[in-house]
Amino acid sequence: MNERRTPSSTSVTISELMTPESANFLGNVFGGVILALLDKCAYVTASRFAGRVCVTAGFERVDFHSPIEVGELVHLTGTVDYVGRTSLQVRIEVQAENIQERTLRHTNSCIVTMVAIDDEGRPTPVPRLHPESREEKEHFLAGARRRQIAKDQRQEYDALLQRLQQMSDEELDRLVAEEMSR
Repeated sequence: MNERRTPSSTSVTISELMTPESANFLGNVFGGVILALLDKCAYVTASRFAGRVCVTAGFERVDFHSPIEVGELVHLTGTVDYVGRTSLQVRIEVQAENIQERTLRHTNSCIVTMVAIDDEGRPTPVPRLHPESREEKEHFLAGARRRQIAKDQRQEYDALLQRLQQMSDEELDRLVAEEMSR
């Protein structure tokens, strides 16, 4: 694909009022509600960029900085930071707005990996991303590194599982006892 797109051209903002049915046992907005909104924002951002349906491959990280209260207006802004051949990393920043006080505060950050899907349900190539500003370049390079770290971690974890499966019961018992004594 030769189509060029910049990160700034990918930005999408979704806003939603937090109502009482979204409350948890503490009276704040349930984290699962925010996770669902993050997934929606990632879908819209990625699909708009790719021009295709995109599916969630993984949440790299979700940080909850402060609780969101019922009655606040939540703004989620998604931006494509990095693309592979068929995948996209979407960075989402969440702000809660107290409508009466007209104040905003940053409440959540998240990175979601999405994959573009063709009409047969298979991964399909996405346009290239061309960072222009210093910040876009920083996010792009961080995304490339995140992708490599995730790949390395998957390989390391698979190797660990393989080693554990090959151990005797005695070796496993010893390692469990060591871990429990920490």
